[in-house]
Amino acid sequence: MKNSHTRRDWLRNAAVLTVTGGIACSADAADSKVTWDESISKGLKWLSRTQSARGKWNTNDYPTAMASLAATALIASGSTTTQGPYAKQIARATDYLISKSRGNGLIGDPTTDSRYTYGHGFAMLLMSQVLGEEGLIDRREELVDVLTRAVQFSGNAQTEAGGWGYVSAASGNNFDEGSTTITQVQGLRGCRNAGIPVSGKVIDNAKEYIYGCKNPDGGISYSSKQRGTSRPAITAAALAALYNAGDYDGEHVPDMLKYAKQSLHDLGGRSFGHWHYTYLYYSQVVYRQGDELWKPFRDRLYDKIVGQQRPDGSWQGQVHPVYVTACNLIMLQLDKGYLPIYQR
Repeated sequence: MKNSHTRRDWLRNAAVLTVTGGIACSADAADSKVTWDESISKGLKWLSRTQSARGKWNTNDYPTAMASLAATALIASGSTTTQGPYAKQIARATDYLISKSRGNGLIGDPTTDSRYTYGHGFAMLLMSQVLGEEGLIDRREELVDVLTRAVQFSGNAQTEAGGWGYVSAASGNNFDEGSTTITQVQGLRGCRNAGIPVSGKVIDNAKEYIYGCKNPDGGISYSSKQRGTSRPAITAAALAALYNAGDYDGEHVPDMLKYAKQSLHDLGGRSFGHWHYTYLYYSQVVYRQGDELWKPFRDRLYDKIVGQQRPDGSWQGQVHPVYVTACNLIMLQLDKGYLPIYQR
C-alpha cells in the first residue's frame, strides 16, 4: 500500500499540531499518551491475573492494604463491581475486604498485621469509592454497614493528639505518626463523600494534629511525639489529606506547599525513601493545582514511571510489586477522574 506508515509514524507525520479544548497538543504529546495508555493496560492486566480466587493478592505483609490499593488502581480505570473489564476483580476484592470486617469495625486482622491501621484506612477509601457505583442492593447494604462501623473504629482509634498510630489508641497505645494518620483522613473523607456519617470533630482534630507537626521550614515531622526534621513524604501526604478535608486555603497550606515543591517537584533530586508512597500523594497535590502546573510535571512523572515498568507489566520497589504497581497505576490514571476522592 502506497505511503504506508506505522501508528507511531502516522502520529508524528499526520499533523504538526492537533487542537483540543483550545490547547495546542503536538504529535509527540499524542504519542506519549499512547505509550502511557499501553503501560496502564499492561499494569492493570498484571494486577488482574495475580489476584487470588479469594479476592486478595498473595502478599505476606499488609494483605488488607495491598488488596485495597490494587483494587483502587483497578477502579481508577473506570471499571466498577458490575461493569467494565475488571468488574470481577473489583467485586472479588470488595467481598474479600467485607469479609475482613470485625465486630469492632476494624477492617483487617490485628493478629497477623502489626500495622493494621494502614489497611483499615486504605480499605475505607476503596470501599467508599465502590459504594457510589455499586448496583447490587445486598452488597450496598453490606458496604454501608461495614463502613459505618469502620468510621466508628477510626474515631475510637484516634489518639489524644488527633493522629493515629500503627494500632488503635483504644488498645492503650497512644503513639501516633503522620503516614497512617493520612490514610485515616482520606478514608474518612471518602466515607463522608459516600454518605456515611463522619464526626466533624474527628476531622478537625486530625487537621490540628497535622498543623501541630509542622516545622518552621513548612515541612511536616514524623510524629507529634517524635518531632524532628521535616519529611517530604509525610508533607506531601498531609497536603493531600488537608485538601480532602476541605482545607485548600488554610494558613499553613502555602508554607507546606512551598516546602513540598522545593523537595519533590524535580522527582526526587533530594535523597529520601518511599518514593512511590511520596509521589502517590504529591501527584494528587499537583493535580489539584490545575493544568498549568500539573501537565509539565505529569509528563515527566509519567515518562519516569513508564520507563521503569517490567516486561510482565509490573513494577518493582519497596514493600512489594503489588504495592508499587498499584501506586504507579493510581498516579497514571489521575487524569481519568473516575474516583471522586482524587477529583479536582
